[in-house]
Amino acid sequence: MEPVSIVITGFICLVAVVYWFVNSKHNYWRDRGVAYAPDPNFFYGHVKGQGQTIHGATINQKMYQHFKQRGEPYGGMSIFLMPSLVVVDPELVKTILVKDFNVFHDRGVFHNAKDDPLSANLFNMEGNPWRLLRQKLTPTFTSGRMKQMFGTIWDVARELEQYMEENHRQPEVEMKDILGRFTTDVIGTCAFGIECNTLKAPDSEFRKYGLKALELDLVTLTKFIFASSYPNVAKKLGMRIVFRDVEEFFMNIVRETVNYRETNNIQRNDFMNLLLQIKNMGKLDDTAANVGKGEIGMTQTELAAQVFIFFLAGFETSSTTQSFCLYELAKNPDIQERLREEINSAIDANGGEVTYDTVMNIQYLDQVINETLRKYPPVDTLTRKPARDYVIPGTKHVLPEGMIVQIPVYAIQRDPDHYPDPDRFDPDRFLPEEVKKRHPYVFLPFGEGPRICIGLRFGVMQTKVGLITLLRKFRFSPSARTPDQVEFDPRSFTLSPTGGNYLKVEKV
Repeated sequence: MEPVSIVITGFICLVAVVYWFVNSKHNYWRDRGVAYAPDPNFFYGHVKGQGQTIHGATINQKMYQHFKQRGEPYGGMSIFLMPSLVVVDPELVKTILVKDFNVFHDRGVFHNAKDDPLSANLFNMEGNPWRLLRQKLTPTFTSGRMKQMFGTIWDVARELEQYMEENHRQPEVEMKDILGRFTTDVIGTCAFGIECNTLKAPDSEFRKYGLKALELDLVTLTKFIFASSYPNVAKKLGMRIVFRDVEEFFMNIVRETVNYRETNNIQRNDFMNLLLQIKNMGKLDDTAANVGKGEIGMTQTELAAQVFIFFLAGFETSSTTQSFCLYELAKNPDIQERLREEINSAIDANGGEVTYDTVMNIQYLDQVINETLRKYPPVDTLTRKPARDYVIPGTKHVLPEGMIVQIPVYAIQRDPDHYPDPDRFDPDRFLPEEVKKRHPYVFLPFGEGPRICIGLRFGVMQTKVGLITLLRKFRFSPSARTPDQVEFDPRSFTLSPTGGNYLKVEKV
């Protein structure tokens, strides 16, 4: 056989093997008798366009609706070449998040403490290391701790009010950016004890690197999925998800802050103070006269990873929630007026003073925020992976160890069977008597079970403070650039509007 023929034959064989391998991945569910999504793209599976033209929330909603219409409690899809399961049935959601948490305790998100130290944070960590860290950090997020931080957040809110006083007279105001700067300043103060002044200086490095850390493009998405699918290979290759310049910025800030506080024995009511106590004494001690020095509870690198995730989760999710809330209130002026009246009544009843207890106990504000989170959950999909082969209850279908299971929060919360007329903004859906009528696992903006968002209280508190500050003084209405329907930015990890949120603003 001539050399050319050998090369051609070898190439044909290689193509045939690749074709067989890819098809075997796409046919994974069909071969096992599980309902599966039709027509996967050869290379992308069912996620073609994600990170470029389509947000993941839209893709997963399409998958969810396909299986729901077929009457399936779950179904299979392909994320590139990776088979994944999409959960539809709320009872199975409950089983995965709570009943069988001992199997589904991990999110399946890649982390690499050696080569990518900031990725080894509470959100990403797995197994016993996650469990131990969660136990250490849980006391930092009690309502008592939140109460201690309230004054700090309220000080930043006064700066937000002043900024709006100076800038509200424009024909339209881009609220998403302003609220992102507000929450950056809140988190910068509470996590680092640093005045970022992002409201006054929008080009601050905190804002720049915070936004960069949440960017999603095709390369990042591909790396993320490969690393999550083959974590051992990714670690051997030294793969990293966090951009190197982002890591350097946050590492330097943490190093400088820790050294300054330990050297000068600085005490503050913020997360950094609590984390330093865990680092140096292994626990929180309210009677501690000084922060000391040491690495008993966590290393300085581990501390930096936790501060990093507090910062990212805290500034973006709360700012987009407030922005979406103002968008809906602008389009529903009757709801906006009712909320303003409820806020003013609660503050007047407290002698005109805004306190933690007043802010946290305005029932209608809770309803408005919950309805916002229903329509626009910041994290559109929860992921879990089984720690061992798992037989789905009541079936013979086996989820292999390490398979990514997706709980499509956005799709579930937009399901008309759970929320009639789901596109309508109606805070009365969250009246106590209405909540009791629904399955408890069809509202999951913070997750549920032992891995529920640890910063839930903090996120809700800063969201309420921002909204109260704005609604007491300003009225919001649609501008020429306010869309009828929100389009989601495909390049954002979180649910975020494309092109900002332009509203008319006037003094009350």
